[in-house]
Amino acid sequence: MKTSTTLTLTSIAFSALTLCATPAMAAEPVIGLITKTDSNPFFVKMKAGAEAEAKKLGAKLLSGAGKTDGDNAGQITAMENMISAGAKTILITPSDAKAIIPAIKKAQAQGVMVIALDSPTDPVSAVDALFATDNFKAGVLIGQYAKAALGGKKPVIATLDLFPGHPVGAQRHNGFLQGYGLQSMDAKSNDLAKPAEVVCMADSFGDAAKGQTGMENCLQKNPGINVVYTINEPAAAGAYKALKAAGKEKDVVIVSVDGGCAGIKDVGAGVIAATSQQYPLKMATMGVAAGVEFAKSGKKVSGYVDTGVTLIAAKPMTGVDSKDVKTGTELCWGNK
Repeated sequence: MKTSTTLTLTSIAFSALTLCATPAMAAEPVIGLITKTDSNPFFVKMKAGAEAEAKKLGAKLLSGAGKTDGDNAGQITAMENMISAGAKTILITPSDAKAIIPAIKKAQAQGVMVIALDSPTDPVSAVDALFATDNFKAGVLIGQYAKAALGGKKPVIATLDLFPGHPVGAQRHNGFLQGYGLQSMDAKSNDLAKPAEVVCMADSFGDAAKGQTGMENCLQKNPGINVVYTINEPAAAGAYKALKAAGKEKDVVIVSVDGGCAGIKDVGAGVIAATSQQYPLKMATMGVAAGVEFAKSGKKVSGYVDTGVTLIAAKPMTGVDSKDVKTGTELCWGNK
């Protein structure tokens, strides 16, 4: 099997079995799940949820992932392999919102329903449906919290973003600024706003080590930073490590998005002040259910479905709706 990504052993086994499948087996709905990577706890939970729902509904799940976030070629290869193996629904968290579109159109032309999970394509209408967090709202929530937590001080902000042009990165970044009450852009823009209060911006690619390096560089530019927005919790952990090494960890409000179990622990430990929790399990189960329904009735889902977001904080702030660490732990994903 030609691939630059890694299909699961069950996926490979299924591909081989299709050559001698009985009519009953051939009728089994086949659904593909393609994530950005297979190591991020967010996508591990998504895959586990998809596997459980597929087993519950009597479907066969094929799974694949890019080698790294941004591996568009790996995702395309996984999609082609899954279609060859009989998948009639593909669930994908696109690494490259634009570059993946020709492959999606090719799949749709073959009668395959394509649903984006977590991350939208650009344009969103390139897929049949999107099941995802309202990432702009997630940003707004942590922006509101950061402003309240700073207690009226003038904000000196660093942003540790994803990478240029990605819709999720832009929506969280711009939502954060709007929530803080600063000059921003709307939810449809893939550009990053930079009001005067933002003194440093760095691309972290959602990685802890890159987040640490980005924070170190930002501190060199402006040691007076007192608010740090991060694209996700690994980037936030990296930022905290850099701040602690500089002796500034108690002087800075760090906010983030994800709600993974490690991130919620960091909220409880005071590493992260607040995070917007999202729900990959819900995205996956809804996607598989839609795929099974399509196989049975031919009915496709369409449009955007908001899978929810909740602000989790150890210390509540007046005027900002949040839930506590206990609630966040009960709903988190990854190792508890």
